[in-house]
Amino acid sequence: MLEVEVIGDGGPEAPPRAEVERLVGIAFGSVGVVDGHVAIEYVAPDRIASLNEEFRGKAGPTDVLSFPIDADGPAAGPRELGDIVICPAQTADLREAVLHGALHLTGMDHETDEGEMLALQAELLKW
Repeated sequence: MLEVEVIGDGGPEAPPRAEVERLVGIAFGSVGVVDGHVAIEYVAPDRIASLNEEFRGKAGPTDVLSFPIDADGPAAGPRELGDIVICPAQTADLREAVLHGALHLTGMDHETDEGEMLALQAELLKW
C-alpha cells in the first residue's frame, strides 16, 4: 500500500488529499511500485531556495524538489520512497508539481532523458 503524508498548507489552490494520493499512486504505478511511503511538504519560497542552493547548487526558489530515500531492495520496514518539497508561490499547477515530483522519485529525470518524463507527465495529467 502506498502511504502519502502531506505536510504544510498548499493554500486554496492545493489539490485535496485524495487527489494528491491518486497522483502519487499513478506516478509510482507507472513503474510498478505499489508499496511505500512518500512525504509531500508545501513550503515558502525562502525554504525551497535554501534547499535548492544546498542540494542542487542553484540560487533562488524553484517550484518542486524531490529527494529519493530508499533504493530498490529489502528494507527494515516500510520502504521510504522519498520526499517531495513544493513551493506553491513558485508553482502554476500544484497537481502537476505533485506528479512531477513523484516521477522524479521513480528515477525519471527530464534533464537527462529524451523527453520521456515530460511526455509521461502530460499523459498522466490527462487521467
